[in-house]
Amino acid sequence: MSEVKISAEPRTEFGKGGARRTRRAGKVPAVLYGHGEKPKHIALPSREFAAAIRKGGANQLFAIDITDGTQVLALPKAIQRDPIRDTFEHVDLLLVRRGEKVTVEVPVQLTGEAAKDTLIVHDHDTLSVTADATKVPDHLEASIEGLEAGTQVSASDVTLPAGVELAVDSELTVASVTAAPTAEQLEATLPEIEVATDEAEAEVGETTEGSEDADAAPAAEGDETTEARTEA
Repeated sequence: MSEVKISAEPRTEFGKGGARRTRRAGKVPAVLYGHGEKPKHIALPSREFAAAIRKGGANQLFAIDITDGTQVLALPKAIQRDPIRDTFEHVDLLLVRRGEKVTVEVPVQLTGEAAKDTLIVHDHDTLSVTADATKVPDHLEASIEGLEAGTQVSASDVTLPAGVELAVDSELTVASVTAAPTAEQLEATLPEIEVATDEAEAEVGETTEGSEDADAAPAAEGDETTEARTEA
């Protein structure tokens, strides 16, 4: 994976208020740490950072040029996102050096198609591997082509690029191939689903009625309490 050059500036405001002001300015609050150095608080340009992550993935290598003259290489260690606005709230960045080995989680993609009438169960979507900090793959691949029901794909079946080693048990199950349910099995489960749905709807109705009765009394009590405190 090629490194992405990005500018940054030191942060002097901390806490929730400082982080909000940083984000309003179009930047992502971040912390640089590692190699025994004191953590350094910086702000990254939101648009450039988001574009790099969306293209290179969560293990994108950054060459960071800080306005105080510092130049470093870093990998994202933890990324906090706002799930509603799909924005980046905060980033922890791990300092790395060229030639240094790092252990990271890399997404696993399954290729090919399993045998007919089967389903694929993803037991692990990522695998922990050790690689050169400047050569971390953006994903790994494992083939499920023609696999029959009852077959498992293990970590040892995943194709590893040169220089990349597993950091987990080679027998760890990545995916399982199971038999797809027949039409008869699906029909047999429908009555059970309908009964469960009817019972759930009945419970919700009872809870709603009880809640309406319960809400009225506390409101009146609260009003009396307020008047009593005012008079006191």
